[in-house]
Amino acid sequence: MTDLSKETCSACEIGSPLVPHDEQLELLKGLDGWIIDNSDISKLIKEFQLNNYEQSIKFTNLIADLAESQDHHPKITLEWGRVSIEWWSHKIKGLHMNDFICAAKSDEIFNAL
Repeated sequence: MTDLSKETCSACEIGSPLVPHDEQLELLKGLDGWIIDNSDISKLIKEFQLNNYEQSIKFTNLIADLAESQDHHPKITLEWGRVSIEWWSHKIKGLHMNDFICAAKSDEIFNAL
């Protein structure tokens, strides 16, 4: 399996392929603590625990920088000592390879704090 954190997002257009379910499960094995929520639109979700509000803000800002650099934008929920991230591809209403790439990059950012 490739190191997803070293990959770069590709342009996702309407009609781009969703990652097939069996491949989603395989890719999920390479991610630390992420889950797939299939309740509406399939999304990758993870809650990160941090030491305080300042660290939560720092992490949130680093994820925002990642989102801008990859032109792929998650839902971020910021709380004291906690940041939740949801990656999915809005245009195709589900999971694209970009979501797995950005989840891996999110973990790399968190681990570097």
